[in-house]
Amino acid sequence: MPQKLLHNLVWIPIAIIGLTAVLLSPGWMFSSEPWMLDKTANEALLDLSYDELFSQDVNRNLPDYLTLMYRFFGLWVFAVGSLILAFVLITKMGTSLARNTILPILGVVLIAVYCIEFRFIPSSHFVYLSHFHMLCFLISAVASVKLNRSDLL
Repeated sequence: MPQKLLHNLVWIPIAIIGLTAVLLSPGWMFSSEPWMLDKTANEALLDLSYDELFSQDVNRNLPDYLTLMYRFFGLWVFAVGSLILAFVLITKMGTSLARNTILPILGVVLIAVYCIEFRFIPSSHFVYLSHFHMLCFLISAVASVKLNRSDLL
């Protein structure tokens, strides 16, 4: 396989992961009720509808708390996506050091996300996004291994 193609298969899928994080983060940061973005999975986890949950007087401030948590989560997703994009665009993952730095970290994070999703919110539509991210990661990792091998020849 040509070196240029392998190199593009290393950095472009990781850039796509960062870009999707950046593009999705405003949903959590600016939605008036961000917990509704995954309503079905969240209500299944709670075994309670949001209407029931918010109707109890003790939970009168819960919507404000959830909004704060989701805004923070959106900011975190934006920051991580931006850092991934910056790393990839600056390095283009052109050295084995760059590839061997980000790929193991990203692999651990994606596996951890899978564990959380399958344990707590298996019916979430965000699981499909994780599948897509894992596919991008695997394409990049395989191309990285092939690129490293061709560097040795």
